Amino acid sequence: MSDMKVLLIGATGLLGHQVLRLMEERGMEVVATCRREGGIRLPAGRWRQVVGSPLDYQVLLQASEGCEAVVNCAGEARMDLLRAEEYSEANVELPKQIVRVMEERGIRRLVHVSTVNTIGYGTSERPAAEEAPMEEPFSSSLYAQSKREGERVVVEAARRHADWHAVVVCPGFMLGAYDVKPSSGRMLLAAYRRRVMLAPRGGKAFVAVEDVAEAVVNALERGENGKRYIVANASGCMSIKDLYQLQAQRMGYRQRVGLLPGCLVSVAGRVGDGLRWLGVRTELSTVNVRQLMVSEHYDGRLGASCLGFGETPIGDAIESFHRWREENNIK
Repeated sequence: MSDMKVLLIGATGLLGHQVLRLMEERGMEVVATCRREGGIRLPAGRWRQVVGSPLDYQVLLQASEGCEAVVNCAGEARMDLLRAEEYSEANVELPKQIVRVMEERGIRRLVHVSTVNTIGYGTSERPAAEEAPMEEPFSSSLYAQSKREGERVVVEAARRHADWHAVVVCPGFMLGAYDVKPSSGRMLLAAYRRRVMLAPRGGKAFVAVEDVAEAVVNALERGENGKRYIVANASGCMSIKDLYQLQAQRMGYRQRVGLLPGCLVSVAGRVGDGLRWLGVRTELSTVNVRQLMVSEHYDGRLGASCLGFGETPIGDAIESFHRWREENNIK
């Protein structure tokens, strides 16, 4: 299906750029929604952009004309937002708009990108699979709650339309090139070239963004209608401390990394709670810092077997992140 015409939503983000690159390589025709001109940092190709908010139904309707599939990489992931409504617009209402457009246009293929944080994180002995329910502290996260609700929108639409191919992809913590803002790469920058760094004791299911992009594009033809799939590195959970040590090794600098005392992390979270109660936007909160103390273990075997994707070493993803920033003079 190399000649498939696809509507890509969220093309200006970390994953969206990589998905667009891969669809170009496979010869697909892509229509990408962008809030502004110049948001996509890729050379011209078989893709074209439609400028406007994807939250505007008419923009989506116009952009989807002639498309055979929709890939939704958009979402609101900032950790400093104070109200559930600030997340629901992009993470819940947008999927509803997409389903509405698909029904009107007769489009039957959808790949919707969510997050592993809507799935329980398990243990090293028993990593969590796709059906594991959300666990604290993620079940108290406004972000994760909204992403789970967005998944439900897609799954319910799949149940109503047995002839659809609607797949939910739940990636781990993505790292790699084209992290424009940056988004997840902020974790890398926080420790970059510091002589001494203190890390929280938790760990995450880090994954190279190009592997997630491969899973997303493959999901246009693979997977089962109404199912969700974990996309994570088979090597499992990596502690944040180990991530920082790996970054120093791969980028050629010396760094001592220690662990933050849990009591200090808890105090910082409570201070953030107070600031947020006063209306101050800050990423500090009890819920957010508790997420950094959790070791996340996911079983990605189903996603790997059903969708198919590579396993890029995390060190390579770290290098790609920094190399792309240097090549594009991003400070």
